[in-house]
Amino acid sequence: MADSPAPARADQVPRPPTPRTWAPTVILAALLSVGPGVAQAHLVTSGLGPFYDGALHLLLSPGDLLGVLALALFAGLRGPTAGRLTVMALPIAWLLAGIVGLAVPTVLEPSWPGALSYLLVGVLLAANLALPPWVVGALAAGYGALHGLLNGSALAAIDASWPELLGIVTTVLMLTLLISAAVVPLRAEWGQIVLRVIGSWVAAIGLLVLGWTLNGAA
Repeated sequence: MADSPAPARADQVPRPPTPRTWAPTVILAALLSVGPGVAQAHLVTSGLGPFYDGALHLLLSPGDLLGVLALALFAGLRGPTAGRLTVMALPIAWLLAGIVGLAVPTVLEPSWPGALSYLLVGVLLAANLALPPWVVGALAAGYGALHGLLNGSALAAIDASWPELLGIVTTVLMLTLLISAAVVPLRAEWGQIVLRVIGSWVAAIGLLVLGWTLNGAA
């Protein structure tokens, strides 16, 4: 009779990846994608028209996207009122500032202010700071104004216009609405811990990009 295979030793059993093992890879990939020197004044052509080009631009721009995701998660943690204010304030401020940016056909340097903005949002999410809803809404408006101005300026520099801007703003609205609405009913402690870990990653990426940018400018 054939010998049965020996059972695998405990140190030979493959272990599933843990946040400690794959978080550095995620941070490095995001850092490389948002670091200074990346061209911001361009749009990836979707083939579906300028509105969808703008939507795709946001999804492929981690410097904008990280803060939107972190803001939506933080607003959801702060409750339905904060979530509603963020859903209204973020895209409206983004749109209004983007219109101003379209009148300024000069590419503003997005690296350090963008990194600082999502660094702050990541810190708030990681700390799960209990801010009043109106403060959360004001933070969302500030983030939207900054990134809307940067987006509008970059779009004007490549002769793009309001359809691309509307694509960006609509994507911001949908992401904020869906994510914050999904987080509001979350009460499990493990879920809040996961969100705070995400916030710490966003803050770490922002800090690395900020240091990299300021070191390069020195």
